[in-house]
Formats: sequence, C-alpha cells, structure tokens
Amino acid sequence: MLEQGSYQTRISNIDPIAEDSLFIALTALITLLPAIAVAGQAGHGHGNDDHGGNPTYPQPFHKNDLKALVTFGDSYTDTTWITNGGTIQWPQYVARYAGIDLYPYAKSGATCSNNITYRPFPPIPTFLGDERNHTIRLNERETLYSLWIGTNDIGVSSLLTGDNKASIVDVTECMINWVTTMYEHGARNFLFQNMVPLELTPLYSADSWPNRYWHLERNTTEWSVTVRELVLSGNALTKLMLGNLASKLHDINNGSRSGLMIGLFDSHTLFGDMYANPGNYLNGTAPAFNVTGCVDSCIYQVGESNESICTMVNGTDRDSYLWYDELHPSEQADRHVAKEVANIFEGTGSKFVTWLS
Repeated sequence: MLEQGSYQTRISNIDPIAEDSLFIALTALITLLPAIAVAGQAGHGHGNDDHGGNPTYPQPFHKNDLKALVTFGDSYTDTTWITNGGTIQWPQYVARYAGIDLYPYAKSGATCSNNITYRPFPPIPTFLGDERNHTIRLNERETLYSLWIGTNDIGVSSLLTGDNKASIVDVTECMINWVTTMYEHGARNFLFQNMVPLELTPLYSADSWPNRYWHLERNTTEWSVTVRELVLSGNALTKLMLGNLASKLHDINNGSRSGLMIGLFDSHTLFGDMYANPGNYLNGTAPAFNVTGCVDSCIYQVGESNESICTMVNGTDRDSYLWYDELHPSEQADRHVAKEVANIFEGTGSKFVTWLS
C-alpha cells in the first residue's frame, strides 16, 4: 500500500531539494511582486465576434500572416513518438487545421537543458544546426516558434525526487533563455506554453498507483502537493520573466519591438478547465467522462518493475478520457490544444493566449 500520512507528516517529509526549490521560487516571486500588476494587465480578455459567429481574441496576427510552426519540447509535443494513443500529436493537428508548414524539433524525454537535468536526448538548440546548414529555410516574420517543456524538469528523476541540485528558478530561467537564444538567431514570434496542472495526472495525483513511470514506494499525497506548488511557482515565474524579457528587448531596440511577439499559452488553465468541465471538451462513447484514470493504464506491484496489470480502452471510448497514460494527455485533449494554437494562425486568436509584447 502507498503511504498517505497526515498533512504534518507530508510537509516534514518533503525532499529537501524540492523544499529549497519552493523557497527560492517564493523569494523570487516576492522580489518580482511589483511587476505582477504590469504582467497581469494583459489577462485573458473577452472575445469579440468576427461577424461569422466565431469569437475573436486580441492578438497581433491576421489570417495568413503566419505560415509555419517550429515546435520544441518533450513528449507532449514529439511527433515521432506518439504519446496520446492516436496517430498524430497536437502539432500535426495544428498543421492540418490551419494549413501551415510544420517543423517539429521536440524530443520525448527532453528537459530544458542537459546541464540542469541530464537526459540522453538532443538539446533544444539542435534546430540551429539545421538552420545554419540550410536544411530548412524560414521567413522569420511568418514563423511561430513554440516551446512546451518543464514536465521532465520538475517531476520524477529531477526536482521532485532530488536527482539534481537545480531549483525551480533555474529551470524557469532556462526556459526563458530559449526565447533569448532564438531571438538572437532571428526568431521574432514566440508561443510559450506553460505547464499543465500535473497534480491532476494519474502519476502525480493523491490517488496514484505504482505505474510504469514510478513503481517504488512513495507518499502520493506529498508528491501531489509538492508537484502542484512546483508547477504554480514555475508558471508564475515564467509569466513575470517573460514580461520582463519583452521589456528588456524593447529597451535594447531603443523603444522598438523590432517585430517581437511573445505569446503565453495558458496550458494550465486549459487543462484545468478540461478537468473541471469535461463535457465541454470530451466527446467519446464511454458511459461517462473520465478525468482521473487513463486510456492505457498499468498497475504495478510496489517495487516490482516486471509485474503489472494493464488495461486498454479502445475505439471511440478513448475520446472520453483526458489522459492517455499516467502522464500524457489523450488525443482528444491534444485536439483542443491544437485548436487553440490553430486559431492563432487563423487570425481569431485564443482566450488561453496572452500576448506580452
């Protein structure tokens, strides 16, 4: 059985490194509090009608302004290893919905930087080599660059389990540095996707079970509380740091944005809404919507990596689920991510995207 423990026990048993990360994040947030009002003014805005019955939201692009999407990230975005149980991932749905070109560079298992959490996968800047040797040719003004990462940086085998000495501030700064690096190489349009509420995934929920991602004994409630705080802290820091970066680049260019556009996609709110209101998003044929289980579920014996009982949901019943496995979104959830991103290309915008510059 997995130990649940009291609230007091959970707090006292939090891994020191994870606890330090939360303290550092809190300190950074207090330091940046004066900027919260400025960064929060953009908000999620109310949509207007495009006279065709579809809501529109404030954004700097019109239809056909953007013609290409370059994606970076981890298994949530990797198009070569399909983790949602379907045949394609959300970036490919975007290309299909909006009729644009896709250049996928996300890699399953990737972290923001191997210098923080080492994983034997190519780093994000792999793209720069292809650009230098002209493997790809892009019009920077017509290209949107997206980054959706962080799950592997804060979860198992990283911050949560004390496998590195980095803090959530280090991880967030690494993500922000991606924008700076890409900007220095000519990119101008960015979409930064923040972390989903990981405590709602089967892996990190208080009611979790031994699974393919973690089958050792643990305090599931403690994990859920800690992951929630790491995600909330990381997302808050991201918003503030992105706002500060936009202002910094504005100042460097003597008051000119030089075409710089930074959008913050609130994946956290989108997935929170899917969890709270599944009927608005899920449309499968299962008897009931399921936001706590998953399509492909494997239950292990504690401490045993080779013995498991697995169940698989088949057919259109899958679209009744929010999660594909214990960590990854389902294909139906991915379709909604794709729909919101495609709306940027279509010129109608998304209520989940705030443009900081």
